[in-house]
Amino acid sequence: MIRVFQHKYPVIAKSAYVDESAVVIGDVELGEESSVWPHAVLRGDIHSIRVGARSNIQDGTVVHVTRPSHLHPAGFPVVIGEDVTVGHHVTLHACTIENECLIGMGAIVLDGVHVESHVMIGAGSLVAPHKRLKNGYLYLGQPAKCVRPLTEEERAFLKESAENYVALKNAYLL
Repeated sequence: MIRVFQHKYPVIAKSAYVDESAVVIGDVELGEESSVWPHAVLRGDIHSIRVGARSNIQDGTVVHVTRPSHLHPAGFPVVIGEDVTVGHHVTLHACTIENECLIGMGAIVLDGVHVESHVMIGAGSLVAPHKRLKNGYLYLGQPAKCVRPLTEEERAFLKESAENYVALKNAYLL
């Protein structure tokens, strides 16, 4: 379901896919070849959400933002770069995810977090507010900690995962 909120309409690239059971509200932009899967919610009501090209937001994921406040006068949008895989039942709240990342199933990424490019966050991990996750590493746990550098195979898989979801999205659009 695509919904307007306070005169802000989601902007969805023609090549993007939004499942009919997903909910996309307000100030949300979905890039070329991106996809939003069943029961995902992207609620851009009090700030903006931007999803880059070829990124996928999988089933049951919740993406929300933080309004401006006295502690954070600008608030926090959600910015998701290109070729990002966001696994099933993830919560992304007011954070930035750069390019070619994988956010594992059930992970929670909180306000003000900045995830640099080429990062894997393991399933079930909790990334505490305002953390910066450095390029090229695997993070696991509650709270998430840097475990080790990604292998070359894992780095290649980041792009491959996004490509697989573009192909799947295209099959759904037939």
